[in-house]
Amino acid sequence: MNTETQISDFNLSSDLLTLPPLPLDRLEKVEAWGMNTAKMGYVYRPTTAEGITEVFAFAKNHGLKVGLRGAGRSYGDASLNGEHVTLDLTRMNRILEWNPKTGVISVEPGTTLRQLWQYIVGDGWWVPVVTGTMYVTLGGMLGMNTHGKNNYCSGPIGDHVLEFDFLLPTGETKTCSREQNSELFYAAISSFGMLGCFTRITLQMKKVYSGLLEVDAYTTQTFGEIIEKFAAQRDKADYLVGWIDCFAKGEKMGRGQVHEARYLKPGEDPNPEQTLRIENQELPDTLFGVLPKSVMWRFIKPVSNNFGMKLLNAAKFFASNTLGNGKTIRQSHAGFAFLLDYVPNWKWVYKPGGLIQYQSFVPEETAEACFTAQMEACHRAGIIPYLGVFKRHREDDFLISHAVKGYSFALDFPVTKRNKVALWKLCREMDRIVLDAGGRFYFAKDSTLTPEVAEAYLGKATLEKLFALKRDCDPDNLLMTDLARRLFGERLC
Repeated sequence: MNTETQISDFNLSSDLLTLPPLPLDRLEKVEAWGMNTAKMGYVYRPTTAEGITEVFAFAKNHGLKVGLRGAGRSYGDASLNGEHVTLDLTRMNRILEWNPKTGVISVEPGTTLRQLWQYIVGDGWWVPVVTGTMYVTLGGMLGMNTHGKNNYCSGPIGDHVLEFDFLLPTGETKTCSREQNSELFYAAISSFGMLGCFTRITLQMKKVYSGLLEVDAYTTQTFGEIIEKFAAQRDKADYLVGWIDCFAKGEKMGRGQVHEARYLKPGEDPNPEQTLRIENQELPDTLFGVLPKSVMWRFIKPVSNNFGMKLLNAAKFFASNTLGNGKTIRQSHAGFAFLLDYVPNWKWVYKPGGLIQYQSFVPEETAEACFTAQMEACHRAGIIPYLGVFKRHREDDFLISHAVKGYSFALDFPVTKRNKVALWKLCREMDRIVLDAGGRFYFAKDSTLTPEVAEAYLGKATLEKLFALKRDCDPDNLLMTDLARRLFGERLC
């Protein structure tokens, strides 16, 4: 994109024609985590709030939009901003304040979960809500209001935020809490980067009395059975997560395994000082102490096809049913939480087309029928998810909420040149199934939603409130991403 094209495209006024050209050394390829799409953009990595303000001014002067990006762990286009400015916040990663007596911590938005848990675990604290990977940033987590395996009892990450400083594109900073600027507090958390930028985040951590969790595993034979197991255990367990064999069909459809975990009480761990040490939480670098995990994806790649994945899923269920069913173990917090980090670069098995994740959130009364219908649609289309993950949820008070009192089902699909058109068509069919069931969706995982579907589940009243806040916080409409363009277009202006 040369300078003449830029001036034409953005209709710059004559006053701006004297601006220096956009710096080519900032032009980078920015890829979605799922590797299914990538865009060229001008990437800036500020280290201070003043640096963010300078980027906002630069973009405004050049007629460009600004997209916020943390670690880039959203599966789709949520942090892409093609041919515009990408504000990469990973260098703003300082721990600002920590009180080991109260468990209150303040951090910058580029701080990762890994930094956070390593900083606090030795003092007997854990992050109250974590994702399946430790390499997300706190700013990104708040922007999407991420959830974990304990959403049904602990809510999303936003429920554990005490306060934050929020830099608006106008240059104004607002301090927000449940008592101060409360409307913005509940909107900024979940606003997918459309209202402003977090610069300081204060959270309450969870007190723990051991570096271990007690984990039980059970196999289930149907969607109905896994829902019954979750319902029976949710008042006893601190975490619940299910794996589903998506290749199983007929009477076996919905079979899988549930993992239930609970925190140890004071005195249950005879050596908490040792189990809370960072080195006893870290994931091992090798398999069986011999094979480097960094090469494991190469062994998975040859079976990364429908036949191979069908065999792997069947083998996992057989092993779970014969060896792991009813088994109780003690596992580190990091070992239980960060399953996506066990095999480095595991997503590379999906190259060259990448993957998408389709995650839907459905009320408890319609969940079994909805997820069964989704699987039936996948089998009719001949496009089977390689991985299915099942969770329990509760409602929350944040503006752009994906949560329901019910369940979610996350499906990983490979993307290929041959299946892409059919896969997107399948997602349209599943959208209708979810909407008919009263369900919702999650922007951090999305690659395929349409404006009609987004409006249908969010509702006009919610969107009007979002658009009004956007006009107040960002009157020049600087903040934009490819996801926002795809779903809302000019309505966010």
